[in-house]
Amino acid sequence: MYDYIAIEGTIGAGKTSLATMLSKELNTRLILEQYEDNDFLPKFYDDPEKYAFPLELSFLASRYQQLKTELSVTDIFRSMIISDYFISKSLIFSKATLPDAEFNLYSKLFSIINQTLPKPDLIVYLYAAVERLQYNIYMRGRSYEQKIEDSYLERIQEGYFDHLRKLTDMRILVIDTNRLDFVSKPDHYEWLKEVIFQTYEPGLHTFVY
Repeated sequence: MYDYIAIEGTIGAGKTSLATMLSKELNTRLILEQYEDNDFLPKFYDDPEKYAFPLELSFLASRYQQLKTELSVTDIFRSMIISDYFISKSLIFSKATLPDAEFNLYSKLFSIINQTLPKPDLIVYLYAAVERLQYNIYMRGRSYEQKIEDSYLERIQEGYFDHLRKLTDMRILVIDTNRLDFVSKPDHYEWLKEVIFQTYEPGLHTFVY
């Protein structure tokens, strides 16, 4: 059994839904990203060039503070932790949004912070095609997200794949969710849960329903 699992995915992949469902069923501690508290997010979608750097810095600070606090707490009754993000998403998103000079500065700061946080025992990446992501984004109805372009989602997705391939010392599952509806269909959720809670060696493992 894993002590710390991070559910990851591009915007609209369903990571928060899955993390919440697993945590509720298994009675684990749950860490959810506090993105709605970020005042720069709506501004970024209106003017990406102006607000990309402060947005990424604010997210990095928020994620670091949350993970540092949550991961340092011991709960003898609930030892497992499930999170709907991994700190490396800060690096992935910033590479997709920042010009080279700003990204180089940002990555130096990230590398310092990254060394101080525990790593997940397992990373689960939920892959969905851009069309599926856009549908999910539309259905959840956040006004500021309706302006997200396909090209942006594609850059983020490619950034995730590029980064995950480099994490050769970590256990990573990439699960194609295009034919899954784990929120509404119990058998899909059970299949997904069974895949996640197998024993894996470090490396990249891929699954398709």
